[in-house]
Amino acid sequence: MVDENQTPDETAATVSGAEQRVAPQTDVHLSKSFVQDLENALKEDDPSSVWALLEEVHAADVADILEVLPSVKRKKLIGLLGEKLDPEVLSEIEGEAQDDLYEHMPNDQIADAVTDMETDDAVYVIEELDDDDRKEVMQKLTADDRVAIEESLAYPEDSAGRLMQRQLFAVPEFWTIGQTIDYLRSDSEDIPEDFYDVFVVDPAHRPVGTVPLSRIMRSNRPTTIGDIMDKDPYLIEVTADQEEVAYQFTKYHLISASVVDESQRLVGVITVDDVVDVIDEEAEEDILALAGVSDESGVNESFTEIIKGRFLWLFINLCAAVLGSFVIGQFEATIEQLVALAVLMPVVASMGGNAGTQTMTVAVRALATKELSGTNAFRVVTRELMAASLNGMMLASIAGLVAWFWFSNILLGAIFASAMIFNILVAGLFGILVPLGLQKADIDPAIASSVFVTTITDVVGFFVFLSLAAVFLL
Repeated sequence: MVDENQTPDETAATVSGAEQRVAPQTDVHLSKSFVQDLENALKEDDPSSVWALLEEVHAADVADILEVLPSVKRKKLIGLLGEKLDPEVLSEIEGEAQDDLYEHMPNDQIADAVTDMETDDAVYVIEELDDDDRKEVMQKLTADDRVAIEESLAYPEDSAGRLMQRQLFAVPEFWTIGQTIDYLRSDSEDIPEDFYDVFVVDPAHRPVGTVPLSRIMRSNRPTTIGDIMDKDPYLIEVTADQEEVAYQFTKYHLISASVVDESQRLVGVITVDDVVDVIDEEAEEDILALAGVSDESGVNESFTEIIKGRFLWLFINLCAAVLGSFVIGQFEATIEQLVALAVLMPVVASMGGNAGTQTMTVAVRALATKELSGTNAFRVVTRELMAASLNGMMLASIAGLVAWFWFSNILLGAIFASAMIFNILVAGLFGILVPLGLQKADIDPAIASSVFVTTITDVVGFFVFLSLAAVFLL
């Protein structure tokens, strides 16, 4: 309890200390000993013991625990918790664990949970349900909740319309600080539980400014909202891709932003906590895509989804490898006459592939963060070619000397060095041109770049090295 005689600093320290005492230790809930205690409680079919372990655990940690447990134990835990399961777990859980939870949780309980959620979380849960369950849950919602969710689902997937919350607080600019504070203290159901900014709208409900809550609390009651608002607010189109939304938040350091429809009317708000999830999701997708793995191939996905997500890109890589082998096959007679070529040619291809991967990774990241665009593409391509040339010459000099002394053939060393320089140049060029070209063709550069770049460097490396050898050595 806070002492009324304390200074503001002492009060803050007291509150801070209280928060520290009650804050849960989130790192302990996935420890081996905790999971073992939970599994023992499950084995004994003891709901009270299970609840005693999970009562103070955050919903996100409960979701992690469900994802860690095997499917059989996970389903048993869901059954033992019953209606005590925190509704927020539905919006935190992913993968196969999500399927088990939604399958074994009664639709009445899901509907009650959705009713208590913010719009964006409710949409996430509803869109993950099977068609029959989705229809049944939607029928159990109130008319207002159902309409709000249906309108959000009408927007494209991964768009601002799916991401936004419809609950927001907007006032006209002629309101005073006093009016605003009095309304905020009222029992109106139109006021969201948590928000950061007050949106200022004109008579057509178009946003004309924003006011941080902190500024409202520091201003005098007679002051009008229009006098203290930030004009020209950041507006996000309702159909904007969530990746573009995350970029805007990162670039302009936003806490929240208005979402507007085609007529520029305010229809929702996106907050920074939602954007953090988007940034994490997009980063995960790009990392998996660069490895040729779909976002359905995580450790919490089903075995079937893992196989489906990886087979396609493995098959494409097989086709690329066959193409490289075909090039080698055209020089079969050359290789038979000089076995050293078979020893050295994988080095040429490997160096080109590694150099191409370096440039490609930088290019894909730069495209994602909008650091690379048509306005600076020529300068970046030139810089990468210069870097590839310098690296190629230094590495080729070393490799050429090694080949010369290894096989006692100075001409072979020169050919080996020349082929390596050429292939690293090609790698530097296509490592950036391929992602640029794919983006212009509306194909995600993170997904397809690695296959194309690796294939190009392999084929060019084999062809140049073996062609030079056939002309000058035989």
